[in-house]
Amino acid sequence: MQGSWRKAALAATLSIVGVSAGLALAAPAQAQTVESGSVSFGGEPGEVITGGNSYSYSTDDGDQLTTSSPLDNSRVSISISGYNGDQWSLTFDAPGSATLTPGTYAATTRYPYNGAGPGLDLSGNGEGCDEATGAFTIINAVFGSNGYVQTFDATFEQYCEGGTAAARGEVHIANPPPPERLELQLAVATAGTANRINGNAVLHGTVTCSQPISVSLDGTVTQIVRKVIVRGTFSTQVTCTPGSPIPWTAAAVPTGTTPFAKGLAEAITRASGYDTHYDEYVIVSDTSIVKLTRS
Repeated sequence: MQGSWRKAALAATLSIVGVSAGLALAAPAQAQTVESGSVSFGGEPGEVITGGNSYSYSTDDGDQLTTSSPLDNSRVSISISGYNGDQWSLTFDAPGSATLTPGTYAATTRYPYNGAGPGLDLSGNGEGCDEATGAFTIINAVFGSNGYVQTFDATFEQYCEGGTAAARGEVHIANPPPPERLELQLAVATAGTANRINGNAVLHGTVTCSQPISVSLDGTVTQIVRKVIVRGTFSTQVTCTPGSPIPWTAAAVPTGTTPFAKGLAEAITRASGYDTHYDEYVIVSDTSIVKLTRS
């Protein structure tokens, strides 16, 4: 039985999927635009979701397909934005937190209400099931890290509201291998300076990166001067490009009235960069003994 509340809920679901799809380029860990793929399905006469019609979508025809998967690869959700304005969502959910692997799964409850059992849901164009049963077969599933869906081939059949008419279809997705994760390296020079005028400790070093990013550096310098603990913090930012170490310089300002002086000091340094491919920060740290000279 179709209800207006169900259509409203479905519209909200598709809206959420659409927002995630907008993040595809920045966060493939949560959603990614499919580079090459197709989804086709059709219903038997009297089937609720399809109305007994057949549908076919392909990236080759200008239709947009977007996938998402959790970190444990236990689920694959596909959002379909047809060139003609159609909107569909299709989800395959493994039992519990098990990884989706090749095999056939009997779905006795519609996703996301399937609990520890397999779940399936085909919804779209303003239609959705209150209750659904069915089965799906995973033919091939290859995942990268952070939920990246590289290859996914599956077939499915769904029965809506306890009916006997089935919606059947298949999915074929082929993406390139996942992008490399950001690698960040930090080096702190063991020689620095203590400024005679302002009492600051000036440090320098290099950072290297595997993708073009902005690197933020911050840290703390600690020194004992005439039995007084002198401590100061520093921060700076540099633009890092792959290929060669990028130099950085930062000044630690003492927090008290005693300036940094000639001698040994401990420098704790942290560098962080944002990995746009995986929507995460990469942080590296270093603890060094730095010899300060007068400047």
